Amino acid sequence: MKKIFTPFALAFVVVVAVSCADFLAEEPKSTISEDQYYKTPSDALTAVNATYFFYNGGGPNGSGQTAYNSLLQVGMEFATDEQYPGPGATNPDVRSLSVHNHSSTNRTFYENWQQHYAGIKRANVAIEKIPLIDFGSSTALQARYIGEAKFNRAFIYFNIVRLWGDVPLITENQNYVKAQDYYVAKSAATEIYAQIEKDLQEAAAVLPSSYSGGDIGRATAGAAKALLAKVYLTQASFPLRIQSHYQDAVALAEQVLSPIDGGTGVYNYNLRRNYADVFLPAFKNNEEHIFSAQYMSNFQSQGRNDFPRTLPRFPSSFGIIGNYADQVNFYTKGADKSFSVYKLFKKNDKRRKVTFATLFVNPRTGAKFGAPIANPAYPGDSTPYFFKTYDPSAFTAIPSEAATNVTLLRYAELLLIHAEAENELNGPTDKAYKSLNRIRNRAGLPDLTRGLTQDQFRDSLYLDRELELVYEYQRWFDLIRQRNAAGNPSFVEKLHAAGKTNAVDRNRWFPIPQIELDNNPLLVQNDLWK
Repeated sequence: MKKIFTPFALAFVVVVAVSCADFLAEEPKSTISEDQYYKTPSDALTAVNATYFFYNGGGPNGSGQTAYNSLLQVGMEFATDEQYPGPGATNPDVRSLSVHNHSSTNRTFYENWQQHYAGIKRANVAIEKIPLIDFGSSTALQARYIGEAKFNRAFIYFNIVRLWGDVPLITENQNYVKAQDYYVAKSAATEIYAQIEKDLQEAAAVLPSSYSGGDIGRATAGAAKALLAKVYLTQASFPLRIQSHYQDAVALAEQVLSPIDGGTGVYNYNLRRNYADVFLPAFKNNEEHIFSAQYMSNFQSQGRNDFPRTLPRFPSSFGIIGNYADQVNFYTKGADKSFSVYKLFKKNDKRRKVTFATLFVNPRTGAKFGAPIANPAYPGDSTPYFFKTYDPSAFTAIPSEAATNVTLLRYAELLLIHAEAENELNGPTDKAYKSLNRIRNRAGLPDLTRGLTQDQFRDSLYLDRELELVYEYQRWFDLIRQRNAAGNPSFVEKLHAAGKTNAVDRNRWFPIPQIELDNNPLLVQNDLWK
């Protein structure tokens, strides 16, 4: 298997050194303060590796649930029109969030807030300490390390500002003695976005276009520019509606798009010919991956634990045990009482069989089975299970953690960003059609009908974006920014149509966790949640 960068073993800075025999001693034999630690380029590498821990590190108290290892599924995506907690998701906070019956005391908000700001803390440490280290003649490496930390800080703040809106903006390493020194008031969302833009622009200027060997998987200049294009598209959408950013999104996307797609990018990105190969561990970090969270299975708990959460189990008695947690959301549409995102796909759409599993083979007996949908029933139809996490090596009698990467930003999405921004800026031009048709053609679908209005093209693009990016931590962020033909947010109407009728406009933002409000007297609740 190709060696890739994984930060797990390098993510922690040791600040207290004691032997095992002395573990119970009252006084440590030696201590290393933060100021004493960061002295060498090796220490700098440890610091920057720690900034990647946000994406795929083990969760607190051994839970394994960090942002992109299930936490944002149960604590965000379950609240979308596509997902619902299955029989194995018994946490009452998770279930209340999924139906939009939540409050600021919901534990998932607190866990997400803590993990995101812990990621910001690690990035701030790296950004502060690495410039103070003597790299000799290797100043380009030093600049690269700082650029990686800035990229990761920007990525995390991009999540935070979309989830909560106005939030504390912390850009320096907080290392104080008094509790009150840690109190920080909220900054406007526009200030958060300005910092994100600054970090990404500075990162793009110093990061390489690619890596080799064990560094594959780190942030690149192409990733920084592609993420910035997404940031601009988001700011041009709801709730900010800074429409001048559509032009910025088009320009940045075209700096990353390969010449074959009308861009000037030098990063050799392209669509993977076979959609299934985009996700399989055997092809991880392929030409479609712009930035991904890296995973390894069966090694120090470094695998994705959402793989076994999405599938039925295979006991020796044969059959489905209903303890899967990540389930598609079923709702009534017309006469169909079991509609779901699965049925949005055309039967000839190649993405459907990659995105969902509907028929299974018992690994012990070879017998095939499925769970038929009763209304309506037709040959081959079976309850769809999310399947993009599929790892053949982990697919045993009891599925284990997968080595499947989480695709956080891939070339297909960049094409969709380009098509959407171009349509909003200039209508459905040839450029917009070309980028969208690249996605459709790879899926086995024909070119989109010519002569569509801007609204019709937008609706078509929204649908293809949804189908392309199912179970990739994208749906919530799309729901809160997209619009309908009347120019209004479509968040509430889409959730109501999917049976989640408790949803109201304020739910587009998460409430600031009550425990954070209690601990920080300068912090106030989001206006709509007061």
